Amino acid sequence: MSHHTWIHKIARLTVSKPLAATRVSPNQITMARLTLGLTAAGFLALGDETWRNIGAGVFVLAMVLDRADGDLARLTGRTSPDGHVFDLISDSICNAIIFVGLGIGLRDGEYGLYSVLLGLLAGSAVATILWLVIRIEELEGAGSAELGSIAGFDPDDAMPSRYSSGWECPKAFLWRPPSGRRYSPLSSFGFSAIKCDSRRRNRPERPIKHE
Repeated sequence: MSHHTWIHKIARLTVSKPLAATRVSPNQITMARLTLGLTAAGFLALGDETWRNIGAGVFVLAMVLDRADGDLARLTGRTSPDGHVFDLISDSICNAIIFVGLGIGLRDGEYGLYSVLLGLLAGSAVATILWLVIRIEELEGAGSAELGSIAGFDPDDAMPSRYSSGWECPKAFLWRPPSGRRYSPLSSFGFSAIKCDSRRRNRPERPIKHE
């Protein structure tokens, strides 16, 4: 993820800068983001349109906090490997559980209980992406799995658009080409797997040590 997207700018103006002079820590922001993400998933799971809309709004707020925790850490010089991992895990849990909640919320719709299965599959794909990101960073170093932004937007910024397409058709959980509102967890997984393999193939060979 780039650190210079429009959502980062919003997070810096509304959260990071105001909190920079306080005792609030980046990990506390991450915990708040995790709490809001889980709350949003619970609202979506209720299946009621009003609560679904509220849940979507809560999740967008959680996304802003997701940008704010790292930004606050950089502004205040409190970056750490443990905080980075905590942020990755929190991000993965929120992005995975939101699809599970959405699938549960659609259980009374056209696809019935299949929507729950689709939500679980989508959530599992997001969790797998986290594993791939961690694996890439183990091989290449922190930040090596980041994707560049385009016009101030990065792929993760497509998350809000997934909900509207998901409400229209639960199949949107599973497979859509990775662009705009047709961006999906499984296409993310495929893209990340290709990127991981490409990095592995292009990584210079380490010299053999002779003892």
